[in-house]
Amino acid sequence: MAGSAIVVADLAVRRGGVPVLTGLDLEVRAGEVTGLLGPSGCGKTTLLRAIVGTQLVAGGSVAVLGHPAGSARLRHRVGYVTQAPSVYADLTVRENLRFFARVLGLRRARAAVRTEEVIAEVALEGQAGRLVRTLSGGQRSRVSLAAALLADPDVLILDEPTVGLDPVVRRDIWAAFAARAAAGATVLVSSHVMDEAHRCDRLLLMRAGAIVVDDTPDGVCARTGAPDVEAAFLALVEGS
Repeated sequence: MAGSAIVVADLAVRRGGVPVLTGLDLEVRAGEVTGLLGPSGCGKTTLLRAIVGTQLVAGGSVAVLGHPAGSARLRHRVGYVTQAPSVYADLTVRENLRFFARVLGLRRARAAVRTEEVIAEVALEGQAGRLVRTLSGGQRSRVSLAAALLADPDVLILDEPTVGLDPVVRRDIWAAFAARAAAGATVLVSSHVMDEAHRCDRLLLMRAGAIVVDDTPDGVCARTGAPDVEAAFLALVEGS
């Protein structure tokens, strides 16, 4: 597929000798927001870790922007947000971001500017001077998201980034994802909340380690005549 930013071919992952992903194939288009949806435990996080290059795989291949997943060339081109906030609790929001900016190699002046830009992008201006340990779970997740945005990545991998966010912030965060995709970035975001599906350009519906459907939100519904993606997913699962 022309314009694919991520290509997964015959991917196999085993954990404790048990297959988690077997012969998985998929492509994620550049410049789109692609939703990876499915119930908890279906393999979404394992797949995302394989795409980032932090998952040991048993077979197959994963290419990101034409390079093997995890390559050094991708260090500044891929942003990754895990489910658990990966920031320092004893630093303020601003201190965390300036630290990660310097780790990424940004010069001091640029690091300061980017820090303020990403704080605004994730709507944390009012919490910038607070210690992370004093923040809510949702706010901590937004600090992790801000850290992933510091290098202005070409590919953004997000593992359930909207968990614990209030509806207004959730709406604004999804708008930020759409804006990044419109500017040419590739956004792959996982969720088990089916009502977030309509915010995506394309959907990968996953169940038990397999991609059940790869289509647009409207296309997913059209396959079953269902009124929404959740009903369509249930119809597909029950019919399989």
